This record gives sequence, structure tokens and C-alpha cells, in this order.
Amino acid sequence: MRINTALTNAATLLFNNSSPFTPFLFPRHSSTNLFVAGLSYDTNETVLRDAFGQYGQIIEVKVICDRVTGKSKGYGFVRFIAETSAATGRKEMHKKILDGRRIRVCYAHKQAS
Repeated sequence: MRINTALTNAATLLFNNSSPFTPFLFPRHSSTNLFVAGLSYDTNETVLRDAFGQYGQIIEVKVICDRVTGKSKGYGFVRFIAETSAATGRKEMHKKILDGRRIRVCYAHKQAS
């Protein structure tokens, strides 16, 4: 019984939003850079910019292409000026149809060196 009470108290401390440990254990995504997967191989940067541009001002759009063939690999990145625009774009565009394909949108993670 003591162990259950101790575990419950520890869980309450960790998962309570007022805990000083919460930002370290559960960091909120605060990024302006979005990863877009599931793109049609015909989707280019102009189409991607037009689709996401309605949610805020965009700094950069990049569709990743094969070096040899120059064709899209089916994913890309959209970087907004503001975090709120990126959050709205992610929420509104996730699982939407773009160029006949259902895309997936999430926050981009920094690549490890």
C-alpha cells in the first residue's frame, strides 16, 4: 500500500502542469519548421507554398529531390516566421489531400550532427 501511494504521489508530481519538472520531461513543440511527408512526386515548392501560405508568412519551402534524377522524394519542409502560424498550418494541413495524396505534417526535428 505504501508503494502504491508513493508511486501515485510521484506520478502526480511529474504529470501536474505546475510541477517545475514538466518543461524538461514533456517539452512542448515550439518550432517554426514543419516536415511534410506523403507528397506527390509531382508536387513542387510553389504548390507547397501556396497550400501552406494561407496560415501565415513563410520563410522557406523545400521539396527534397533525388540528386541524380531530380525528382521529388515525396517529402519536404515548410518554415514559417511565427510559431503560431506553424502550429496552425500543422493542425489544418495534417491528413489533408494535396495533389491527390494525403499528406502528413509534423514538427521537424533538428538533425543530429
